[in-house]
Amino acid sequence: MEEYNRIALLHQNVQLLGNSINEVVKRADPHIGLLHRGTEKLIEYKTYTQALPYFDRLDYVSMMCNEQCYSLAIEKLLNIDVPLRAKYIRVLFAEITRILNHIMAIGCHALDVGALTPFFWLFEEREKMFEFYERVSGARMHAAYVRPGGVSQDLPLGLLDDIYEWASKFNERLDEVEDLLTNNRIWVQRTTDIGIISAEDALNYGFSGVMLRGSGIKWDLRKTQPYDSYELFEFDVPIGTKGDCYDRYLCRLEEMRQSLRIIDQCLNKMPPGEIKTDDAKGYQVPPGSTYTAIEAPKGEFGVYLVSDGSSKPYRCKIKAPGFAHLAGLEKVGKNHMLADIVAIIGTLDVVFGEIDR
Repeated sequence: MEEYNRIALLHQNVQLLGNSINEVVKRADPHIGLLHRGTEKLIEYKTYTQALPYFDRLDYVSMMCNEQCYSLAIEKLLNIDVPLRAKYIRVLFAEITRILNHIMAIGCHALDVGALTPFFWLFEEREKMFEFYERVSGARMHAAYVRPGGVSQDLPLGLLDDIYEWASKFNERLDEVEDLLTNNRIWVQRTTDIGIISAEDALNYGFSGVMLRGSGIKWDLRKTQPYDSYELFEFDVPIGTKGDCYDRYLCRLEEMRQSLRIIDQCLNKMPPGEIKTDDAKGYQVPPGSTYTAIEAPKGEFGVYLVSDGSSKPYRCKIKAPGFAHLAGLEKVGKNHMLADIVAIIGTLDVVFGEIDR
């Protein structure tokens, strides 16, 4: 009987070993195309203003940041400057959008790994920020608020007060999420030493944003090539040490706290004045080309715009940060367990709206 039990136990161990071997990823080959809508080609058949709403629907978690990049590209071709108040409003909503994105990233990542509560807490905060979007533009998500030359309309009365009230409490909510996750044994085991990417590999693969900073490279376009008055704001750029899923989670948490710092400065220093320039009304973009990039929540979001002098773009090429990150899944995910790929994709923070286009 003892011999039988020993053999049965041996068979069970071999079976478990076999299952774990079968669940090890030997190759990751991401296929895209199911969300392709031909955005870049469609833009060629629209005027510069008509093309703007397409950018809301690229990374549909970071709407106003996409609009901001496109508007900056047109302003560069037109060689016009934007009023200071408009720049501050853009920065304010860019940082609100960054928090919107990171809330979605961390909340859904935690949900995928098995933590349900942070998802509900963070999505409650997300609804409050959607209200700020709606009050300023009339739309919860696809705002079409940032326009070439400034923003479409001024801030409604009382909005800055309400944003201040929300921002003053949001840090406490982040503390609660940290209490649940940061030192949680299950969370740490599922994310530490998983999906490691070295600084050299991150650069070679064209990573940007948190995927690059998580590996220890202090690169943020808001600091290295400031746009829309970011040079007037004080904030820090958090970086990781290992380049694993846990580091990227910590970076996103700290980036939200830094965004709150920038929002606080916007609220306290919001200048009076115009919110759009007259130069952009009924504009005819002169012939030329430009590549304009911003530090979007997911990384470097770029727009290459070519004008032939008409009222429509001759060519628009969009650089999506998530494309390079998804392409790196082969490198990041190899030899991990299948369940680890779930944790890795959570920290890649990919949205197929911008990857497929």
